[in-house]
Amino acid sequence: MSMASNTGKVAIVTGGGTGVGKAAALALLADGWRVAVAGRRVGPLDETVAVANAGDRAMAVPADVTDHASVAALFDTVVRAWGRVDLLFNNAGIGAPAVSIDELPIDQWKRVVDTNLNGMFYGIREAFRVMRAQSPMGGRIINNGSISAHAPRPGSIAYTATKHAVTGLTKTASLDGRKYDIAVGQIDIGNAMTELAARMAQGVPQANGEIAIEPLMDASVVGQSVLYMANLPLEANVLFHTVMATKMPFVGRG
Repeated sequence: MSMASNTGKVAIVTGGGTGVGKAAALALLADGWRVAVAGRRVGPLDETVAVANAGDRAMAVPADVTDHASVAALFDTVVRAWGRVDLLFNNAGIGAPAVSIDELPIDQWKRVVDTNLNGMFYGIREAFRVMRAQSPMGGRIINNGSISAHAPRPGSIAYTATKHAVTGLTKTASLDGRKYDIAVGQIDIGNAMTELAARMAQGVPQANGEIAIEPLMDASVVGQSVLYMANLPLEANVLFHTVMATKMPFVGRG
């Protein structure tokens, strides 16, 4: 494995046991980063660490982003182990069943808001706490938005509303991070092949009411996109990065 000039930089990846989070964690580890892979389920976290085969540069840390104390403990664990945090990939997120708005259970709505919005804020808050205080000061936060931060799918009000909210978090944190050398950006992903998106291959509802199979791209492409953003010097920032399956129905009319 070739070790890049970033060897020793420290990253936290939430939702790192599966999908995009796993792809990003593996890309960072392959590039020589130290990575704390965080998520609710220990099994997938351990699997990501095992696949990476990166020795003591990879660490599984169980954490629940909907619990602020758990997120604070995650950051404290990483700082104790490695001394600092250079990158947070604020990735953990969930969706809700695609149903009519009046049929969406309130608890499902709250669960999505708690994970995709509150959890994202808790991550940003703890990253600011640590990055402001460390020496050298600063770091980078990459929030996982979505194509849904631009255009919704049918029956996705909770997911879409929270991903629009992530854009607000990104812009405000980017502004507030300037004086602390904290660069904040967002990656908006369309149709990466993950457990969450696997149904695309079977056909999903379109804006015109049709069901259509949609093109997908490999999740490792997203990992490389996160790595590119992560490796920029702190005086440069990708505020918004959209990476998508080339032929997915995002731009156009329907």
